[in-house]
Amino acid sequence: MSLRPLLVAAFLAVSALADGLTLSLPAPLMELAEKATERSMALDYGGALSLAGQVRAKDAGVGCVLENVVLVSRYDDLGDTLSLQRAGANLEKCSSSGLWEALRKFEIGYVQNETGHSVKGAMTTRSAAKLFEESAELEARAFYAIYAYYVDKSFSWVPFKSDRRGEYLAVLDSASSSSKRFWPLFLTSLVWMYYDKGDFNAGLKLSLRGLSKAPNHPVLLQVKADMLYKLRRYKEAAAIYEKSAADYRSRTGKSIRYWCAVMNLVRIYADQGDRQKMDAWRKELSDPDFAKWRGWMPASLVDDLESRDLL
Repeated sequence: MSLRPLLVAAFLAVSALADGLTLSLPAPLMELAEKATERSMALDYGGALSLAGQVRAKDAGVGCVLENVVLVSRYDDLGDTLSLQRAGANLEKCSSSGLWEALRKFEIGYVQNETGHSVKGAMTTRSAAKLFEESAELEARAFYAIYAYYVDKSFSWVPFKSDRRGEYLAVLDSASSSSKRFWPLFLTSLVWMYYDKGDFNAGLKLSLRGLSKAPNHPVLLQVKADMLYKLRRYKEAAAIYEKSAADYRSRTGKSIRYWCAVMNLVRIYADQGDRQKMDAWRKELSDPDFAKWRGWMPASLVDDLESRDLL
């Protein structure tokens, strides 16, 4: 077997390290970062922040990025918008280098998009993607794939324009399986790409893969229910969302994920033809508290209910 491929790979790895185009960390920090993701997916956000803080004591830029990835995860689960705003403010203040700077910008773009600044968020994400594009590392290529997939989709109507979405899906699939630090972000991005393609069986399989790594994770359970709904497996989807609504109401009160569950139950029972249960959940949406959170609901879900006069 020729040594040439091995020498080329070694050269690329050394070059990436020399240019700072790497997300690799020294072994002790890598272990802390991996454990932070593990604790976050176990819903122990305090423990995850503590581990990220230990990274920050050794590398302020990397630690800052990791801390705020945890805060964004907390927001996604608990609907804690203060965590999202805090993450945005923190990320704007800190700085890093190389691909960690790209990841900082990537997370800022997400926060901007979630807080209603979609154009600004797209521009910030684009600047991050340019840095990721230069790296040969799988995790960096996966972050780039998240951006590039939707760019190619937006130009898919242009004749003779290259479309590499299949390649980006493959990169994300590989990264979501192998990455210990960023697999939740890669996996959920991949799920929604398949959802967008209408391949709900693939989305369901991926949600089950995620649940095998983080059993009973409440966000992944809602993702699973979304796929089941699209597959018209209404009874299974309703059972998950009934439990999700009860669990979130107990954990967080009437937060974003609670209202997502309620809205999904309205449309599931409407499609199932169960008027009594549909009306019972629809009545929940008359709660004045819902108006406070309506702007945080997924636009596609709001549009679907409005188009059927269910909201």
